Amino acid sequence: MAAESFDTPTTTGRALRPSARRSHQVFEALQQEIVLGTLEPSSALTELDLAQRFGCSQGTIREALMRLNEEGLVNRQPNRGTYVAPCAADDARALLEIRRGIECNHLVRVVASTDATLLGELRASLDAMRNAARDGDEYRLSTHDRGFHARIFAAADLPLLAPILNRCLIHNHRYKILNSQPNRALEETAERHVPIISALAQGDVDQLRQLLDHHITTIVDFGPDLRADNPGKQP
Repeated sequence: MAAESFDTPTTTGRALRPSARRSHQVFEALQQEIVLGTLEPSSALTELDLAQRFGCSQGTIREALMRLNEEGLVNRQPNRGTYVAPCAADDARALLEIRRGIECNHLVRVVASTDATLLGELRASLDAMRNAARDGDEYRLSTHDRGFHARIFAAADLPLLAPILNRCLIHNHRYKILNSQPNRALEETAERHVPIISALAQGDVDQLRQLLDHHITTIVDFGPDLRADNPGKQP
């Protein structure tokens, strides 16, 4: 099942040309396969093979691969080809710490901008996560989860940081999916977002910061807790 993306395939006020829409579809399909591990780390990707597979031009494939390269999901090397990016714990941990700083350090701005529209959108995202969990669709759950956190941060109105957060989100989710045990508790994953919405609705910055901090640092078991107040934190 194709998952909704919180990347909008449009330009300002205009629909994308057909080739760009097709490139976006290929991008989303490959993104899903990389995040789920269907395309394994270090797998080679060729424009010709992908063009034959998706029934489109190599130029369309090239556009999709360039977007995946921008997200860090593939590595494009001159004269060496394109490969699925590795998914190492050290990278995932570093991105997790960056994500934690971005999401937790600007919550005064988020709370100041919170209104009924934002809360309604977050509750809709939660319902979408619940539906995906009940369907056993981990990728769709991941997509809505990422959209949930991106939407909260958007309220801080710090647009230059948003692309950095989005990269952190997708790579943290990729690491979690590829390295967690099978039969994960998807419904429990969705319900972890309920107290975040409640704290935001109450305007409680301190509680919201504590909840987000715990939520982020426990996304996957890296070993020692990454929170600064934990004496077992790794350097």
